[in-house]
Amino acid sequence: MSPYWMYYERTSPKEVKNGLKAKSKRGCIGETWWSKRFVSILESLDMGARLTRGKSYARKGQVISIDVKPGVVKARVQGSFPDPYDVSIKLLPLSPAEWEKAIAYMASKAVFSARLLSGEMPQTIEEAFSDCGISLFPKKKSDLKTDCSCPDWSNPCKHIAAVYYLLAEQFDRDPFLIFKLRGKSQKEIVEALRNLRSSWAEDDSKNPSGSVHDSITPTEDKVRSLEECLDCYWQKGSELDLLEINPRSPPVENAILKILGDAPISIGRDNLAVLLKKAYSIASQAALQRADRGRL
Repeated sequence: MSPYWMYYERTSPKEVKNGLKAKSKRGCIGETWWSKRFVSILESLDMGARLTRGKSYARKGQVISIDVKPGVVKARVQGSFPDPYDVSIKLLPLSPAEWEKAIAYMASKAVFSARLLSGEMPQTIEEAFSDCGISLFPKKKSDLKTDCSCPDWSNPCKHIAAVYYLLAEQFDRDPFLIFKLRGKSQKEIVEALRNLRSSWAEDDSKNPSGSVHDSITPTEDKVRSLEECLDCYWQKGSELDLLEINPRSPPVENAILKILGDAPISIGRDNLAVLLKKAYSIASQAALQRADRGRL
């Protein structure tokens, strides 16, 4: 390595117009659990003070572009030199066998399947991978292969660190990027889940004993008979703790009732549809108020 690259004067970065700026102006970066998890892992890997300087770069808007592809993140970051630096962050994709195992596990759990198929990321998704002996997020510094064309000999440099933080905020907007970084797109995972659950349903219809895929999904709890559940019938199951309910106002109030029109039933002088509108409105307001109290 040339001595020139071992030492350079510290200068201010050149200003970037329309650079990618972190939403966070101070404190922690990241709002959702998966972005916070990603940042907490990075900050636990003893990457030095340049991680903090990278946060400053992210907030100034020095990152010009970020492109996430399976196994690699490519970015351009403007430093003090005239030309932007090229940044590469690689995270080894999961093997086909690991993905098959993880998808089978997620398909075997109704809560995971329901949320993933509806386009939501389950909060306990990391535990699902851990139960399969797979790490969704990087566990150690060597899991991340990083490179920057800048003259700073440290790795990660502040340019790489800036990309880390902005990547975390991209996870806020699209949590499925962590899947993409590990080698599978959201579309591929959803299709795999649907195909697997569909094939299991077909197998079960042919084999009522359910023995066909028992060996594939050992984590699925066996269904207990009603007699065995009488003492706890009205208690919630443990899987309900995995559900996150975030009610929000619909784009169109009472859309279904408006489409259906008047009901063929009236109660006194009021059509049933009118009464249902009132009931739905009261229930909706109560749910939103309760959700707001829970977020405070």
